Amino acid sequence: MSQFSRRKFLLTAGGTAAAALWLNACGSNNSSTDTTGSTSTPAPSGTSGGDAPEVKGVTLGFIALTDAAPVIIALEKGLFAKYGLPDTKVVKQTSWAVTRDNLELGSDRGGIDGAHILSPMPYLLTAGTITKSQKPLPMYILARLNTQGQGISLSNEFLAEKVQIKDPKLKAIADQKKASGKLLKAAVTFPGGTHDLWMRYWLAANGIDPNNDADLVVIPPPQMVANMQTGTMDTFCVGEPWNARLVNKKLGYTAAVTGELWKFHPEKALTIRADWADKNPKATMALLKAVQEAQIWCEDPANLDELCQITAQDKYFKTSVEDIKPRLQGDIDYGDGRSVKNSDLRMRFWSENASFPYKSHDLWFLTEDIRWGYLPASTDTKALIEKVNRSDLWREAAKAIGREQDIPASDSRGVETFFDGVTFDPENPQAYLDGLKFKAIKA
Repeated sequence: MSQFSRRKFLLTAGGTAAAALWLNACGSNNSSTDTTGSTSTPAPSGTSGGDAPEVKGVTLGFIALTDAAPVIIALEKGLFAKYGLPDTKVVKQTSWAVTRDNLELGSDRGGIDGAHILSPMPYLLTAGTITKSQKPLPMYILARLNTQGQGISLSNEFLAEKVQIKDPKLKAIADQKKASGKLLKAAVTFPGGTHDLWMRYWLAANGIDPNNDADLVVIPPPQMVANMQTGTMDTFCVGEPWNARLVNKKLGYTAAVTGELWKFHPEKALTIRADWADKNPKATMALLKAVQEAQIWCEDPANLDELCQITAQDKYFKTSVEDIKPRLQGDIDYGDGRSVKNSDLRMRFWSENASFPYKSHDLWFLTEDIRWGYLPASTDTKALIEKVNRSDLWREAAKAIGREQDIPASDSRGVETFFDGVTFDPENPQAYLDGLKFKAIKA
């Protein structure tokens, strides 16, 4: 196992002193489904002459996951039109790899300009580590779309064990499989993405080396349940509504919702190609304001039924309201006899600063991607975050829509604590890495 240079990381992360200053400062288009029409009457225009966007629309991608709701609702409730983007398209992507490919194409070549995306992906695109061209594709993160709302589920083969978040039975299962010549097969949605990192963290914290004691496979989110049914994997990590659907179909159970792993953890992001945003700054601001308003709408319990009815449609999630609604309101049937009502581990779209793109959270994602070799140890994490994270635009948009009271004072949420007691101090990421047993760092 390669050793991580202590001096190099502190320099690239900005060092404890410099980081403290920073952190405390205020595929193919044929694989997509185009959704262009709004079913609601557009709200009155939210733009004036001087604020009018340079273009009339933007093409955005989404995956069939509950946390895509703000992008969908911004279209359906006429919020894009309200801010001068009536021609905006919201295009279903079949996988995160297709999202990546279409972002690389851009709408000018039949792809997309921005997307609902796994929070680490804009960094991996900007670094050029996942692009098909193997060249950097500069991206911006405009907002976090949600916190929490994902799950780690297991096949009914292991229902008798009733595995939970911190559980020696998980390692026993992995050890038994390895002794029989097999590995625990764990499905995630994209290498280096949030679901991959949650799964790896969960396995490692339970004494399982993800690289040697498990076999991690990539499955698109909407295909997780079908693949569990055919025995493709033993466990998976994915966003809702697919954990709930697994339980409702009695094909497996949820070991843990990801809020148990890290309470109020960041999840998806709203990303945009940097060249598009730089060329269309007013349209970018219009896009951000529309999505922020949609997040506020999604957070309102009075809108829950309508949100579920809209997103359950075939053109969006192609599932039932019963798969979406309960967990979204905090009612969690784990499928193993456990049931929780009104859990504070439900998905958040706006409350608890869910929409704000904390730079300290992005530093954790980059640190974990370094931990597992998705980014080299030499990555200048501070420079990369400053290039991608546009919390400055988020603040400007929030102020413009009258939500100045919801703007955090800092780009850091401070020290974070995980379910196993491990802490991540964004002012000293090296200490976090030093304390981890399992890692696969590359120079």
